[in-house]
Amino acid sequence: MLAFLLPACQSVQNETVDIMQEGPSHSEMRNIDGKYRLFVNGEEFYVKGAGCEFGPCHLVAEHGGNSFRTWRVDNQVQSGREVLDQAYAHGLMVMMGLDVARERHGFDYDDEEAVAAQLEQFRQEVMELKDHPALLGWGIGNELNLRYTNKRVWDAVNDIARMIKEVDGNHVTTTMLAGIGPNEVAYIEENCPDIDFLSIQFYGDIVNLPQRLEEAGYDGPYLVTEWGATGHWEVERTEWDIPIEQTSAEKAEAIRYRYEEIILEDEENCMGSYVFLWGQKQERTPTWYGLFTEAGEKTEAINVMEYLWTGQWPEHRAPRVHDFTIEGKGGRFDNVYLSEDTEYIAQFTLEHPDKQNLSVRAEIMPEPAELSDGGDFEPRPQTIEGLILSADISSISFKAPEEEGAYRIFIYVTDEHNHAATANIPFYVK
Repeated sequence: MLAFLLPACQSVQNETVDIMQEGPSHSEMRNIDGKYRLFVNGEEFYVKGAGCEFGPCHLVAEHGGNSFRTWRVDNQVQSGREVLDQAYAHGLMVMMGLDVARERHGFDYDDEEAVAAQLEQFRQEVMELKDHPALLGWGIGNELNLRYTNKRVWDAVNDIARMIKEVDGNHVTTTMLAGIGPNEVAYIEENCPDIDFLSIQFYGDIVNLPQRLEEAGYDGPYLVTEWGATGHWEVERTEWDIPIEQTSAEKAEAIRYRYEEIILEDEENCMGSYVFLWGQKQERTPTWYGLFTEAGEKTEAINVMEYLWTGQWPEHRAPRVHDFTIEGKGGRFDNVYLSEDTEYIAQFTLEHPDKQNLSVRAEIMPEPAELSDGGDFEPRPQTIEGLILSADISSISFKAPEEEGAYRIFIYVTDEHNHAATANIPFYVK
């Protein structure tokens, strides 16, 4: 995905001095007639955004969005300044992440020296970027409540927020939670006065957001800072315990429903959202969470987000794949067992106004040997070459791998406008 990022970054680096001379934007939260909203430079700013780090973040603007969020200041590809410069060049605001250390990665919040060193690191990052006009606010930590025990992490979060208010003073502060629960809400409300509002992250369970907020006892303002495809922990599994991924069409339908019926429905407390992920990543599969493919093609979910953000469908829309099966099996409740080194036919149906100009490619890969936790890095399995024998717009001929084990066959149907439909079937060779 770097090909999307580097040219755009290069085009604005020379404008850094001029941009900074404009001075900081001022963001704040207000309650207007019982509705919480963010305001930027005095204008209401309902967040229409995407989570983006290594993807083509600037394209959020092209599809009607107004913001993107990051997870850290320096992602080793772009500096925080380059991220903000790129956003500014495309009229976008950035919720800049501060990568607060996690207990599940071994950080000890009883270690006062380590906590103080972390605070000083963030002070330097905030001082460097606080006056950039594309800065919307600071996201202090991501899912720090995921498998944690030490509530002193929230004291550290508030210390960071207090520091931001002392040295910056122009931008809102929040922290991103995995879901929301009563223990975190009670502690943060009592002990973290410098956090302006909470940010919440749900996947399939977002349909229960009103209930989750009520159970947690939280009736304050919030952003939904991660939401999108149904999580791999929330779906049906095969007999060999492998999660079954939705097609790109099924994901798009779910995303539209979740935005219209859940996010937009809370007009009082929800101040907007960041859909996940405006880019591509490997997590159980290379297609599960990204709104783009590895090749940079746009899935149907991007068409849906453009409609949700602008009220208008794009002129060209992605193809859709339905009824993907191997020898008649492949649905939600099928378990596909194949014989080693044997030829099979996979079939599917397509929905698109111009099927003759579609292209189909396919690949087979084993299930990942190393599984990530909480969205951490996960190595992508290698494609097994030589197994795909032929592919057209209705079927794929392939040969099963020679070794016993769990695999998937993936199909990608692309059009001439850089769109793609994706689908995969897990199978077991024995």
